[in-house]
Amino acid sequence: MSHAAITDEFLPTTQTELCRWVGENAHGPGLPIYPVGGRTAIQYGPALTKKGIALCTTGLARVIDYPARDMTITVEAGIRIEELSKILAEQGQRLPIDVPHLHRATLGGVLATNTSGSRRYGLGTMRDYVIGISAVDAEGQPFKAGGRVVKNVAGYDLCKMLVGSLGTLAVVTQVTLKLRPIPETSLHVWITFDRLSQVDQALERLTTSQTRPVSVDLLEPRAAAAIVTEAGLELPVNRPVLCVGFEGTANETSWQADTLQDELRPIGPHGDHFVQHDDASSLWFALTDFQVPSEEPLTFKANLLPSRTVEFVGAAQQAGCTVLAHVANGIVVGQLPDEITTVSAAAQRLESLRALARKSRGNLVVVQCEDSWKSALPLWGEPEPGWPLMRSLKQQLDPRKLFNPQIVF
Repeated sequence: MSHAAITDEFLPTTQTELCRWVGENAHGPGLPIYPVGGRTAIQYGPALTKKGIALCTTGLARVIDYPARDMTITVEAGIRIEELSKILAEQGQRLPIDVPHLHRATLGGVLATNTSGSRRYGLGTMRDYVIGISAVDAEGQPFKAGGRVVKNVAGYDLCKMLVGSLGTLAVVTQVTLKLRPIPETSLHVWITFDRLSQVDQALERLTTSQTRPVSVDLLEPRAAAAIVTEAGLELPVNRPVLCVGFEGTANETSWQADTLQDELRPIGPHGDHFVQHDDASSLWFALTDFQVPSEEPLTFKANLLPSRTVEFVGAAQQAGCTVLAHVANGIVVGQLPDEITTVSAAAQRLESLRALARKSRGNLVVVQCEDSWKSALPLWGEPEPGWPLMRSLKQQLDPRKLFNPQIVF
């Protein structure tokens, strides 16, 4: 998101103050409002063309209620993920979502973008942990969905609709989350293969595995090298890598790692390495931070059938892209190579990948690129089946299109 169109910033410290300001804007100047938190995803979507005001939620960062025995917490949406994690860790609990830039990212921003990472395979996404929301619509009217207890499902669908809505429907002010215990330990099995076809065989074997991984990632060599460097580890990176993550007790993770080795041995992997203890934490962070837009000219994300993911990674690798895939979920994050210096070259390189995503019953979206490129690229890819519903919700909650008006479904 470009900053050129943001002419001012409003920083409320209470929901009442936020409601009053949004209402005054709705019945007064009617300026576009751009909700922001830690600004870690500010580059997402079209470049801004309408001058408006940033509504910053970082002044709303209090813990409202934390009944730790119930494994739930209610907090304001502007709290930083790093601070929330520290509070939860004191009770041996966590929100198990992989979030880059922990020190900057806010809970509201993570919710609005539905941020997730490698562990979504075994632990889910924000939609699995949000059980209640307080928010403000474009007229300045507060509303609630869900509740403070896990069994309360009233209005739960609206909670899910707000997750991933990119701040287009309402400004979330409070969130009630269900939590998980912090596991005793983590362990990664870093498996290299000579050919991508062997990875397909390994994934097929995983569907009947006795193990229960929380993550299954495929890295082509460029991505593997970048992630290993970021983590400060020494691991082989010159072949395709299947990185399988486990969490639990030391005995559980050790048994699962040994079992996975035995199950995959007939496929003939080139080698495997166990990554444990502090190194495992470093690898989690590096895998998570890979999805952050880098200095590469363009970052994209594809969603497709898991059974077609390896084929897509191979095509992206041949196109010179640096690629990480949450392969069991059918999610691929890729970066175009430095040699792509014009929007026409970027569009040409993306088109074949977008066509393959469509063929694989999926889609490809542009996460980040130069603002000057955005008008010439199909940032959102193909129309999604859920877009008419999103437009209907937008009409009900923000009929004047004041919240993030540049994002149109």
